[in-house]
Amino acid sequence: MKREISLLQATSINMIDMVGIGPFVTMSIVISTVGSNLFIWAWVFGAVTALIDGMIWSELGAAYPLAGGSYNFLKEAYGRKGGRLMSFLFVWQTCLQSSMVVASGAIGFAQYFNYLLPLGYWWEKAVSGSLVIVITALLYRNIRTIGKMAVFLWAGVIIIILWIIISGFTHPHVGYSCLPSGGQSMFSQAFGLLLGQASVKTIYSFLGYYNVCHLGGEIKDPGRNIPRSIFISIFCIAALYLAMNLSVVGVIPWQEAMGSKFVVSLFMERIYGSHTAQIATLLILWIAFASLFAVVLGYSRVPYAAAADGNFFPVFAKLHPRKDFPYVSLLFVGGLGLLFSLLLKLTEAISAILAMRILVQFVAQSVGVVLLRKRNGTAGLPFKMWLYPLPVVLSVAIWLFVLYSTGLAALLGLFLTACGVIVYYSFRGNFDRAKLKIS
Repeated sequence: MKREISLLQATSINMIDMVGIGPFVTMSIVISTVGSNLFIWAWVFGAVTALIDGMIWSELGAAYPLAGGSYNFLKEAYGRKGGRLMSFLFVWQTCLQSSMVVASGAIGFAQYFNYLLPLGYWWEKAVSGSLVIVITALLYRNIRTIGKMAVFLWAGVIIIILWIIISGFTHPHVGYSCLPSGGQSMFSQAFGLLLGQASVKTIYSFLGYYNVCHLGGEIKDPGRNIPRSIFISIFCIAALYLAMNLSVVGVIPWQEAMGSKFVVSLFMERIYGSHTAQIATLLILWIAFASLFAVVLGYSRVPYAAAADGNFFPVFAKLHPRKDFPYVSLLFVGGLGLLFSLLLKLTEAISAILAMRILVQFVAQSVGVVLLRKRNGTAGLPFKMWLYPLPVVLSVAIWLFVLYSTGLAALLGLFLTACGVIVYYSFRGNFDRAKLKIS
């Protein structure tokens, strides 16, 4: 695989991954979950979580810039005994949750399409499934072409969001304050529980700042460009999300916004009329399309990296004979995403996505940074996280809090992890023979 993705392309891929249909369909869900004007703090919490966790991804991504991202981080951090199991479990859960991410984006796309043309249940499923097929077909090509496509899609995403933000701040506003009033408290147990439940949705909307790590083997000057692309993505998207929320509730009172499934379209309709709102909805669907493009691209590299290392089923290690991309892995992620898009509901997918990833990926990676620093020191690190070990401690605490907030979905995550352990030990001999063959 060739290093042909520039800093601009890497940042574009990250940002269009982060800004999918998520913030548009979760905005009203977050407001209704918190049930007060304090909903904006759930978005702040999501941004802080992304920034803290981004430091961990930046240090690991710069130090181990290979295809597969977390697969390599976990393998290196947990050594010979635990590394292969942990990295396998990451690939195992990625094969499931990455397809759920794809499905959630496609389902959200189909649901938002209802603003333009009311769809029945099966027509929604037809739209979501067709979208996954189109995205997979577009990605069936070499990385140089994909990098250029990503920049084009990213430019459209930024222009659309800026239009939404500027529209809200340049038109008559209703009163909105994000500060407690009338006996409200930001330090009560009740608010903490509501914040946790709402933050499951906001953190979902921030996910993707690490996508560049999955493409580590294709990034130019990775020691510098991987951390830069992560932090640029987080700061820019956090600013855009907060501004967009404040813009929308400045035109539509939060009490009204919490009951709308198409709150941004309603916002544009309130300002410009129904015709412009329909155009804005089409542009929001552009954003959802662009995000799915980046999601499938990044995740398609994970099973490939594990199989090429002899720690997953060998068929995933195949590269296209002429275009040098992992086509089997791509078709698998797209195919399973198609299946889940037909079977799941959006809210179920969001909670399951986070619950499946927290322990094996986010928490294990945070602990892995500590293990790697103790074993190897910090002299050769291209990037060192700031204020170490504070980001590690905060990251673990936040992710465990979010896991608790996912409720029953946490049990699903634990169950699938246990299934992964059984599969690993059942097929370990096959993986060992594959690894010897590769060597």
